[in-house]
Amino acid sequence: MSETPEFIPIPIAVLTVSDSRGTAEDRSGAVLVEAIHEAGHTLEDRRLVPDDRYRIRAVVSQWIADPHVQAIVTTGGTGVTGRDGTPEAVAPLLDKPLEGFGELFRSLSFAEIGAAALQSRALAGVANGTWVFCLPGSPGACRTAWNGILGPQLDRRTPPCNLAALLPRLKE
Repeated sequence: MSETPEFIPIPIAVLTVSDSRGTAEDRSGAVLVEAIHEAGHTLEDRRLVPDDRYRIRAVVSQWIADPHVQAIVTTGGTGVTGRDGTPEAVAPLLDKPLEGFGELFRSLSFAEIGAAALQSRALAGVANGTWVFCLPGSPGACRTAWNGILGPQLDRRTPPCNLAALLPRLKE
């Protein structure tokens, strides 16, 4: 009988993308930070930038290059209106996209909010051995993504397989 793997905390950075909120009003970022701490992971950094693809890309690029950051979660800018540009900012940085993430997120979201889920352009992938996840900017969407996907997949104890177990091999 095999042993359950040991939990290993992952250093995670959180980026909120918003033209209308400051850190004090950042409920989505707060939801993610709370979930990260409750799961036993470490918050490596937290920032807020306006919905500008070059500023988003600059912060995410910096974290991708930082060997201390193993996962990045962005919230906001994944919709279809106005300046929503997080997917356009992040997608070119990914070495390998994880197409199933957006599909799974929209499926979970559909169960909660119905057809409005199609407006999400949530995406994920790996860049320089770092997991990158882009979530919508609502607290509910962040909870849905964390509880249904990120929490279990960033925990090495989740069978039959998980993204956390791949972290050491991503740098190879």
